[in-house]
Amino acid sequence: MNLNCPMPKLDFDTITLGHGSGGKLTNILLDSGVFEVLKNDILDKRHDGAVLDLKGKTAFTTDSFVISPIFFPGGNIGELAVNGTVNDLAMCGAIPRHLSLSFIIEEGLPMTEFWDILVSIRDACIASGVQVVTGDTKVVERGKGDKVFINTTGIGELHPEAAIDLNRIEPGDKVILSGELAAHGMAIMSVREGLEFESQIESDTQPLNHLVKDLLDEAGTDIKLLRDPTRGGVATVLNEIARDRALGIRIAQHDLPINEQVAGACEILGLDPLYVANEGLCLAVVAEAAVDPFLKTCQANPAGHFAKVIGTVTEEHPKKVVMTSGIGGKRVVNMLTGEQLPRIC
Repeated sequence: MNLNCPMPKLDFDTITLGHGSGGKLTNILLDSGVFEVLKNDILDKRHDGAVLDLKGKTAFTTDSFVISPIFFPGGNIGELAVNGTVNDLAMCGAIPRHLSLSFIIEEGLPMTEFWDILVSIRDACIASGVQVVTGDTKVVERGKGDKVFINTTGIGELHPEAAIDLNRIEPGDKVILSGELAAHGMAIMSVREGLEFESQIESDTQPLNHLVKDLLDEAGTDIKLLRDPTRGGVATVLNEIARDRALGIRIAQHDLPINEQVAGACEILGLDPLYVANEGLCLAVVAEAAVDPFLKTCQANPAGHFAKVIGTVTEEHPKKVVMTSGIGGKRVVNMLTGEQLPRIC
């Protein structure tokens, strides 16, 4: 349980079906939990919706989180839900402002776990500068929900310099990663498989909106595309870009930033880090002339400290991603077939 925000004394230790009834138990759960931990002027109105004051173009996204386990090294489903939605808005070139938050909770979830999830949501909101302004809570029978599922919807205002558009990508543009590959997926898999390393592999879940704002302030329209390579990993995002733009992408294995322990875990499990999910990583396609200021700005931010150029957009091999290996050979990096790591986010 989070000691920095102690849970109030309650007459129940676990979530019951009554907490989803809409009656007294629901109100106790919301009053002593959700409304208290996440309180702000808009949420305090306790309405089924929220009236928001937004100016200019607006970005909008929604996402659902069904990760297993719900607590993992470096985070839990609560902060993952906030960060994931914030990052989806940031990849549109938006400044995130408001979130909706909906829980589907399985009967029997310990109240201490629900409390820790709430506190992590609050902390993630503070870190990213967003507010939860409306939401919903439902409870399902034991065995039908796998502890808790979370849905979030986010709204944000478009940055005035943002021009994120796949169709603006052209040969010569550079592909940049903001950090190291595969940490989130390997943090989850190390728990599932009971793997132990010299130091614990932790998820990279983090908000990227402050980093993206700095990058847009610096490079503006020279940033052609932003994507967060979650499910399917970097390889899937690169293949989608190559396919949809009908251009090729050339990458080099020795340019891929990856932690040694994460690389070792991938090798043990027979996984290619290019296909492993990330939760705090930004992939950008940037005009060649803007690469140096982009990298300088990125590396000055803790969320982008390990940023590197990993590839180039080319007219060669259209709709294909080709990687040069460490020994000079070349191979096509295909899109992921099937589900490599289920229930990863």
